[in-house]
Amino acid sequence: MADDHDATALDDVFRREHRRVVATVARATGDLDLAEDAVAEAFGMAASRWPREGWPDNPGAWLTTVARNRAVDTLRREGRRPERERSAAGGRDPVAPEPGVPGDVGDDDLALLFLTCHPALAVESRLALALHVVFGLSTAEIARLLLQGEEAVAKRLQRARRKIRDARIPVRLPPPARLGERVPAAVDVLYLVFTEGYAPSSGDAVLRPDLCREALRLTRLLVGLAPDEPSPRALLALQCLQHSRAVARTDDRGALVLLEDQDRSRWDRAAIEEGAAQLRRVAGRRPLPPTAEALVLQATIAAAHATAATWDDTDWPSIVAAYDALVELTGSPVAALNRVVAVSFCEGPARALALLDEIDADPRLSRSHQRWVVRAELLHRSGDDAGAAAAYRAALGHARTTAERSHLQRRLDALGAPA
Repeated sequence: MADDHDATALDDVFRREHRRVVATVARATGDLDLAEDAVAEAFGMAASRWPREGWPDNPGAWLTTVARNRAVDTLRREGRRPERERSAAGGRDPVAPEPGVPGDVGDDDLALLFLTCHPALAVESRLALALHVVFGLSTAEIARLLLQGEEAVAKRLQRARRKIRDARIPVRLPPPARLGERVPAAVDVLYLVFTEGYAPSSGDAVLRPDLCREALRLTRLLVGLAPDEPSPRALLALQCLQHSRAVARTDDRGALVLLEDQDRSRWDRAAIEEGAAQLRRVAGRRPLPPTAEALVLQATIAAAHATAATWDDTDWPSIVAAYDALVELTGSPVAALNRVVAVSFCEGPARALALLDEIDADPRLSRSHQRWVVRAELLHRSGDDAGAAAAYRAALGHARTTAERSHLQRRLDALGAPA
């Protein structure tokens, strides 16, 4: 039991301190690879020593000191630049925030985020690097999330690290004059990570609240750093509104609970109010850049759901209108699929099935189980339970998570149909 407790406590420290310690050592050395290696060694030493010798009063400070010392040892051993060795040992900091950038306890967190989104890095590498360095996702998790092979993701991460090292890209916040051009990439990363937490692409869980909370926290920091940028505020509105339903999305056994069946008394009213307030602040500003406009439309849809007293009170016409605008703006097949669902509650399942037929051939939906889920639900509501069962079976063949498969099997069972 003690070993289990120590392992759990170490996991908690890792989640809480890893990014900050990496950022601190990377700031000092200017070498992200070196920092990650040194921090990994520090955590390994902690796992070996703390259970035997007792836990330090300040685990983060202990880890930072040990990791910094390991980095110094590596620099000495490899005969690298003396100035980097002095910096890593606690002397001059060559990568401090630039003049005019406010200091804050979240600076290290945002500095790492902006490092991974640096314009010198290839666009396709930024997201993978952010998911790994900032959010701690493994190469395998990133590969599943991005629908890529693990080897390809590993090579992409290696190239990004090499670019950072060779170009001496510093771990720091961008100056105010360059902030606006760097924010969109950061918003893209935070959006995707929150989405992965809200609807995991693999594994057993219905949601990953740790990722949701961390994306929310970093988005708040980004709003504070760039309060006049509309995209971070629109993203914060969307995240608050979506996350307000987190505790009601699973039952006591951890199974998925659909929106229409959720206990709305369990929703986080404070989060809903905050999301609605953030949405009002940004939605009144026109014109908006496309990214911000798309986020506003998604937040508008989330707000319509979050503020409805009951499922029957949902303002479906306003949701359809928002999806109309979102599809026109982005061409997203996912938005088009969700629009079909909204239309079904305004005009009936027959009309929605006709719309589904129009978008079903979109190759971007070919690997999605959701198109089959939508078809199954529409057929069931139309009285065609045999067709619904067939569609649920097709969805089962495409579902990627345990939670999704369990939910689909329950829907099949409710129809009295075998898998």
